Amino acid sequence: MELRVLRYFLAVAREESISGAADYLHLTQPTLSRQLMDLEEELGKKLFIRGNRKIVLTEDGVLLRKRANEIVELVEKTESEFRETEDVTVGDIYIGGGESDAIRLIAQTARELQIKCPLIRYHLFSGNADDVGERLDKGLLDFGIMIEPSDMKKYDYLKLPVTDVWGVLMRQDSALAQKESIRAEDLWDVPLLLSRQALGKSRVSDWLGRGYDSLHVAATYNLIFNASLMVEEGLGYALTLDKLVNTAGNSPLCFRPVEPRLESPLYIVWKKYQIFSRATERFLQMLREKFQAE
Repeated sequence: MELRVLRYFLAVAREESISGAADYLHLTQPTLSRQLMDLEEELGKKLFIRGNRKIVLTEDGVLLRKRANEIVELVEKTESEFRETEDVTVGDIYIGGGESDAIRLIAQTARELQIKCPLIRYHLFSGNADDVGERLDKGLLDFGIMIEPSDMKKYDYLKLPVTDVWGVLMRQDSALAQKESIRAEDLWDVPLLLSRQALGKSRVSDWLGRGYDSLHVAATYNLIFNASLMVEEGLGYALTLDKLVNTAGNSPLCFRPVEPRLESPLYIVWKKYQIFSRATERFLQMLREKFQAE
């Protein structure tokens, strides 16, 4: 299986047509069709359903698209690391994380390093802890920002000098908005929007004091922005972290911290025994200096 052919496959999957992908790749349609047929024959699987208007991936095609994306990303990341020179630090740094105001610390560090090494590029991936952990383990990310990783033995890490504060996002005109803080029993009989990651956190579950089946869960989410729109439309109350949704000014939403106060420490993690490129080594060194000073 050649990398070139995987790129052809991804182009067809993205364009959903042989002609569109051929134009993008500057190939003739017969040449591209032949390459795809050879790929299907090599794998012994049908990858596409060829319709009148567009091409649709089969289940095997969807799996190959996922793996091909990972392979191409890893190759590009490796090529970038080898383009570094002795005199100038260049390269790409891949950082993944969930939604957290702690990303500001990473941004500030990146900005400081950018002054010294303007040729370093940063690539951000947003996802929950499972998504980030999977990409870290596969070498697709250099660093991950996590809230209390479930298996810290897998990683080396730095604890960030901040914590995330749990609370409830709600409409300004909701009944609980009159409270300065929210107790667990306030949420037992109201519709809730819960993050799938939070459901697995024992500290959050312990604070709620009731199991998932005993709560009125209206929806679950993995990232808060879309959930905030559902809160705004009156679907319910979202248990989330502070500073992720703008509740200032004319926003119809407000945030109230939970009581007793519930905070989660944050970590920047990387694979144990990871061999860093010069760019990632410089970035990690600056993080250590910055956090030790703070």
